Amino acid sequence: MADPKHRQPENAPGKYYVDDTCVPCHVCVDEAPGLIQYAADEGHVFFARQPVTPEEIRAAENAMKGCPTEAIGNDG
Repeated sequence: MADPKHRQPENAPGKYYVDDTCVPCHVCVDEAPGLIQYAADEGHVFFARQPVTPEEIRAAENAMKGCPTEAIGNDG
């Protein structure tokens, strides 16, 4: 389960986030390419922006469900 106390610093403010247990496996980027992106060093991903539309929220939720390390969280 993602830990909100260990959010990646690049995450856009909001309820969805990626924590420091992320391993860049690419699953979440495939699910939510407009929301989640790689850090400059490609060592982890983060929410570049928060989902707004119902489709984007579904994409964020699918990314969270598919994360093998459970590094994606939702504070809402």
